[in-house]
Amino acid sequence: MEEPAASEQGALNVKTSLIPATVVAALVAILATTELQAQKAGAPAAPTGGVAVVDVSYIFKYHGRFKQGMEGLKASVEQAEAEFKKEKKAIEGDMEKIQQFKPGTPEYKRGEEDIARKQSEFQVKVALKKKEFGERESKIYFNVYQEVSDEVKYYADKNGIGLVLRFNGDPVDVNNRESVLREINKPIVYQKGIDITPVILDELNRRSGVKPTAPAATGPRRTTTN
Repeated sequence: MEEPAASEQGALNVKTSLIPATVVAALVAILATTELQAQKAGAPAAPTGGVAVVDVSYIFKYHGRFKQGMEGLKASVEQAEAEFKKEKKAIEGDMEKIQQFKPGTPEYKRGEEDIARKQSEFQVKVALKKKEFGERESKIYFNVYQEVSDEVKYYADKNGIGLVLRFNGDPVDVNNRESVLREINKPIVYQKGIDITPVILDELNRRSGVKPTAPAATGPRRTTTN
């Protein structure tokens, strides 16, 4: 086979040196765009960047259903304490009765055994009741906190808020050491206009149908902007 002429070889070399460069550049651009699109499709959505704060302690303080639950628990505790006082007084009465018998007699021994049994049963009953009340209190706190958390999430998603921080908006008591230390150690030093506490509290009380007990949500909620 005949070799191409020198002029033809030069033209061929020029073409082969130009075509790969343009093709490679185009391919690189296409691949880069495709890879970027793939990364965006697989990556989670970036947060909107909005920030808000919420005073959970304040919400618990004025949450209508929480207050009802705690008041009901308090009533149950007081009722149980009254019953325990009666039982304890009855046991003390039995202890006085056996004093009429001489120690070591069958009557005295039977009285002692009866009192020991009643005291043991009484202690078990008190311990179980305390456990029951503790579990009830935990459930009340957890259920209300779950409501607060869900409401905060709903509000944040609806209003494009990407981060909600917990803070305490109570004014500092300069005469109280713990209050001063809490003020010094608080993570949020200053905030203005991003406190969503009144909105969350009002919505929770509105949906629960319980009359709110907190101050009106309109206007500043605190005397200080913490």
